[in-house]
Amino acid sequence: MPEFLTFCGRTFGTGELELMRQIALEFSALGVTEIARTVCELLEWKRPSGGLKNHECRQLLERLQAEGFLQLPDLRKLGGRGPRRMDISRSCCEPATLECAASECEPLELALVEGQAESRRWREQVERHHYLGCCVPFGAHLRYWVRNRERELACLLWTSPAWKMQARDEWIGWSDEQRHRNLQAIVNNGRFLVLPWVRIKGLASKILALSARQMPQDWDSHFGLRPLLLETLVDAARFRGTCYRASNWIHVGQTAGRGRMDREHKAHDKAVKDIYVYPLVRDARQWLCGEIRR
Repeated sequence: MPEFLTFCGRTFGTGELELMRQIALEFSALGVTEIARTVCELLEWKRPSGGLKNHECRQLLERLQAEGFLQLPDLRKLGGRGPRRMDISRSCCEPATLECAASECEPLELALVEGQAESRRWREQVERHHYLGCCVPFGAHLRYWVRNRERELACLLWTSPAWKMQARDEWIGWSDEQRHRNLQAIVNNGRFLVLPWVRIKGLASKILALSARQMPQDWDSHFGLRPLLLETLVDAARFRGTCYRASNWIHVGQTAGRGRMDREHKAHDKAVKDIYVYPLVRDARQWLCGEIRR
């Protein structure tokens, strides 16, 4: 048994890890999600808003199982490992091509995805048209439609930040302790899809500007924490990051090609990506380093 383990910014001691093992053993008739919720409640592992970090807890439990520390129930492991993907085998009729000046698409509306039917439609669009597809987001996240007068123009996903990226962390200048403490003040733009039939020059930059104004308020309302910095990863082999640069995002370097949640430094099969950040407040780096208090 390890003496301690740090995961998602929280350090768990021997007693807490042993508690996880006992809960997994004693409540083996439950599903993994129910076990994760139980662990969160007992350890008071919560978001600033008070919601349980059950998704992060499930990731931790699965990691501990992979390391042989505990055993999760087999009953709920149907369908293999990994997130379930959308079925896009059926044909889809795309709308007519939309070409106009960006000013003709105002006002833009950034609308949270709500309801099962809307969620399914959003996921299907991202699965069909984004080169990375649609996967289950890690941790806290918000999904948006970008609309103009009921016309859907784009899909956005904002998620919890990458755990550790050398170029970003060097740009911020924080220590490991400061990163553990303040990491959740960063939000990651995990997906940005302008729908393929929408061909409007300058639209992507307008969407990013609108997101920088509205999303932090929504994030604070849902998760009880106001973001200080935005980040995103751009596959340099596919894209030049033009809309991010045009929106004053800062290029700070590249990833090491391991994937943004690879805490163990084992996966080396990911594409190297450019890292961009966007400060939401003046002196964001000082705030993140704890030199300025909220």
